[in-house]
Formats: sequence, structure tokens, C-alpha cells
Amino acid sequence: MADFMRRIERIRRRRRLNTVVERFIPDRINPMEFLSRTEVRERYRFEPESILFMLQLISNSIEFDTFRSSPLPPIISLLMTLNFFASGAHYVIIGDRHGVSKSSVSRAIKRTSTAICSLRERYIHFPSNHDIPAVQREFYNIAKFPKVIGVIDGTQIRIKGPSENEADFVNRKGYHSINVQMVCDARFRVTNVVAKWPGSVHDSRIFRESELCRKFENGEIDGLLLGDSGYPCKQYLMTPYMNPQTAAQERFNSSLTKTRVTVEQTFGVMKRRFPCLSYGLRVKTCHTPQVIVSCVILHNFGMESGDTFERLVSLTFESPDNVDLQNDQAGARYRDVFASTYFA
Repeated sequence: MADFMRRIERIRRRRRLNTVVERFIPDRINPMEFLSRTEVRERYRFEPESILFMLQLISNSIEFDTFRSSPLPPIISLLMTLNFFASGAHYVIIGDRHGVSKSSVSRAIKRTSTAICSLRERYIHFPSNHDIPAVQREFYNIAKFPKVIGVIDGTQIRIKGPSENEADFVNRKGYHSINVQMVCDARFRVTNVVAKWPGSVHDSRIFRESELCRKFENGEIDGLLLGDSGYPCKQYLMTPYMNPQTAAQERFNSSLTKTRVTVEQTFGVMKRRFPCLSYGLRVKTCHTPQVIVSCVILHNFGMESGDTFERLVSLTFESPDNVDLQNDQAGARYRDVFASTYFA
């Protein structure tokens, strides 16, 4: 019996060696070749010209040679990444749409996100001293609040629960997230972003330990930030009065709220354009910051190139964390003088 089984195995081995199995590589589908402009915009959130321009900026970073198979064209890598940002769909679904395997989609999104993040200095930058007067005028035209160069807030981006330090990522609403701090200007462009802190970390701590805060503390930036009551009042960071006592303080609060709503609108516009930020990111926690920053860069890229998606969106305000903040006494006094001077 054992001799018989050995003979059968030898026959099967000879058949395998004599049988040539040709490897099948499916056609990679380039939707740009057959979709209309409207369909491209719906699926990838940008006009074809904008996609091709972005491809020129990052093609050298996402193009690579391989001796094992047919390399993935840079345009397909970019389109799959944009489709993921625009839908938050599973990798297998995105792969089926473009004739690519699930693992190839994962590698392409990681590689393309890294390439887009390399453009951070080009598309995310705080106003320089030369630009500050123009930025202040734009903010002043909203609700007559002077000296403003940015509005700041944090937003929670849902993620899947990490395997390490899982409890740190559970925010006060009970789900896993990254708490992302953003500063924007009056034109809905993000001028500063910090996307590395777990959802349980308070907004005020993120700002306190940021490079932007250090620059304000050292007097390197001349101007005001506006924040909600989740931030401490500083000489460079104005927050609303919790219990306004005078008409000037009420006008101060009203003007601050109308001006600060710009950052809420920016969150709404960005999450509407890239729903993956609303539905939640199913990528590894270590890669989540790259995806978030990539979406911010693409948002600014679209705003600067005039390729906007939707500007008017329904706002969903995130109330500030209920934490007792000790306002800086000098900051509180400065706010009192500021309110009585400009809103009397």
C-alpha cells in the first residue's frame, strides 16, 4: 500500500512539473478614460485637471519598478486613494473597481498618503508677518472682531480600536478616535493641523504642547486666535465669557462666536468632501495621522486651485470638554480691556 501511494505521488509530481500555468494579471481599470467629468468628481471629489496636476506633484514618489509583476501605474494609485478618502469603502471594494487586489490597494493608499504628506509645507502654512494684515482684514469683515489671524478647534475622527493603549483612544462620547486640532483662516483654508493625539486628550493640552503655542508664547506671532470655552483665555487666545456682565462683553461674545464659526464650517466642508473622516478610518492607528493630514492637504489644494466641492453645509457643533480651566489672569485682564476698548 505504501509503495502504491508513493507511485501516485510521483505521477502527480510529474504532472505538476509538466503543466505550465500562465499567470493571469487582470486589466487595471483607469476610470478617467471612460467616466464623465461629473462622475469623476462624484467618485474622486476633484475635477480631472486637478487630479492630473496632483499626479504631477507626487508621481515620482509613488512610481516604482518591480521584477515580480506589472507595476501599479501612479494614476491608479492616486485614484484608489482619492476613492478611499471619498467613500471610506473597504479595500476589497476599491480593488474590484480598479482591477487591483486588496493588498495592492492597502500598499497604494499608504504610499500615496505618504507622498501627499510630503507636500505639507507647500499647502499648510501659518500666515507670515507679511500676510497677517490681509488675514486680519478678512476676519474683521466677518463680524468686526479685530486682530484675528486664526480660529482654533478640535474635532474627533473615529478610528477602529487599536491593540495597544486602547483605553487612551476612547473619547468622552465613548468611541475610539483621534483628536485633531486645526486652525483655519477666513477662507476655510487650514493653516495648522495636529493629528497625533488620542481621543481622550483634551483640546487645551493639545494646543499647550503644540509648536504653534510655543511660537505665540515666545512672541513670534503678532495676532489673536479665537477658541471656544474648552481653551484657557490667554493674551493671544480669546475665548468667550461664560457669564457676560456688560453689554460690551455680550457684543464681544457675539462677535467672537460669529467669527469662530469659520472653523466649524471648515470641518463640515472637509468631512463632506472626504466622508472617510466622518464614517471612520479602518486603517492601522499608526497610519491614521497620515490619512488625516493627506485629507487636509487635499482640502487646501482644492481651495487654492478653485476646485471646491461644497461650501454650505449643515453644521454639527462639538461642545467643548467639560473641564475646569484656569484662565491666565493676565489673559483674563487683557480680555476685559479688549472688550471694553473694541466693543463698548
